[in-house]
Amino acid sequence: MSRSVHVAAVRFGLGLRLGEAPPDDALGWLESQLGPEAPLPPGHSAAEGLRARSEDLAERERNAGDLEGQGRVVPLVRAETLAWARRRLTAEQPFRERLVDFWMNHFTASRRAGLVNPVIGGFEREAIRPHVTGRFADMLVAVVRHPAMLLYLDNAGSVGPGSPFGLRSGRGLNENLAREVLELHSLSPAGGYTQGDVQELARILTGWSVALRAEPFGFQFRPQTHEPGSKQLLGQEFGPGEAGGEAALRFLGTHPATFRHLAFRLVRHFVADAPPPEAVRAVGASLRDTGGDLGAAARVLIRLPQAWEPPLGKFRAPMDYVLAACRALGLPPERAEAVLNGLGALGQPLWNAPQPNGWADTAAEWAAPEALMRRLDWAFTLAGRFGRLDPREVAEAALGPLARAETVTAASRAGSVRDAITLVFGSPEFMHR
Repeated sequence: MSRSVHVAAVRFGLGLRLGEAPPDDALGWLESQLGPEAPLPPGHSAAEGLRARSEDLAERERNAGDLEGQGRVVPLVRAETLAWARRRLTAEQPFRERLVDFWMNHFTASRRAGLVNPVIGGFEREAIRPHVTGRFADMLVAVVRHPAMLLYLDNAGSVGPGSPFGLRSGRGLNENLAREVLELHSLSPAGGYTQGDVQELARILTGWSVALRAEPFGFQFRPQTHEPGSKQLLGQEFGPGEAGGEAALRFLGTHPATFRHLAFRLVRHFVADAPPPEAVRAVGASLRDTGGDLGAAARVLIRLPQAWEPPLGKFRAPMDYVLAACRALGLPPERAEAVLNGLGALGQPLWNAPQPNGWADTAAEWAAPEALMRRLDWAFTLAGRFGRLDPREVAEAALGPLARAETVTAASRAGSVRDAITLVFGSPEFMHR
């Protein structure tokens, strides 16, 4: 197996699967995944998730607060998380899956906010997946319109003080979504926005809400809570209504500061914790010249010299580590629960980031001694279920030509299959991608 093929598989993919035939052309393999997406299995839409929640609430009301069994939401969410794990265990387009997870983290909507639970799977399928190789501005609009984001960042209850409802009720703005759109999702603080811009964007997005209790479930624009009149954002004027909100988001989604911010984050995720400035400039120039074409930016990303040399420059976050280990063991999809358990055990439970800025993307967050010990304990427990495998085949899938001589020697001298696999997964090179 050529070195470049394995670099492609671990840096841009999810790691090779046990027995998987490696591609002949590393760059061609990556680029082919930026074409049409492989068919998705059926899933639950956000509307179905909200309907399930509404039915659970109605049943509780009928039964004086009691809900028989798990209701509808709990099994729906379980099905969504297992589907996520199964898809990544068997992914035909692992680079594309990595891009989906990158953008899901960029636009964090966490299940820690209970209302997000029934719509998080729909968020991935409806707001993120359709746009990972499309235009960033389209993704930004889809994300902000989605119930997951509107509920997570409390915009569903934001009221224009001068709106009909605001004048009657005395209710006012919630700035959470506007602040995170500017700080995290688009410009970043380097973009030079002010607190006044946060407030103006919050006014622009009033009325962007969610139908929670009745059909049609999902996004709903509510004129009675929308702040009337034109607004000024970063010196630009935007008209009233839903159209004004979309225009403002498209303005932010194509702003030069947004392209610089996205380029930095992409290079930090795929190349190095301290992104090389020339690499950031190259990806940023692609975004600028194409009007935010994420597919074009991904093609530039995989052609960066720094993306290939030196290899293994990024410390694996728990999600990367768990998926790579489970794929190297050939974990079958019907045992996908082990992936989700691993994410929880290592501190990165699926769709459960503690804050809107998502999971950290640098080694400092994940490489503490206690965290490394948890990885070894988890790897030892997992390896104990695969005592009939040939450790050499596992090592070939996991590391191939990237394995150090010391790791190969230690694994070959191990007293058991379990110990040999644990040594492979505990090696410094497997900890990195």
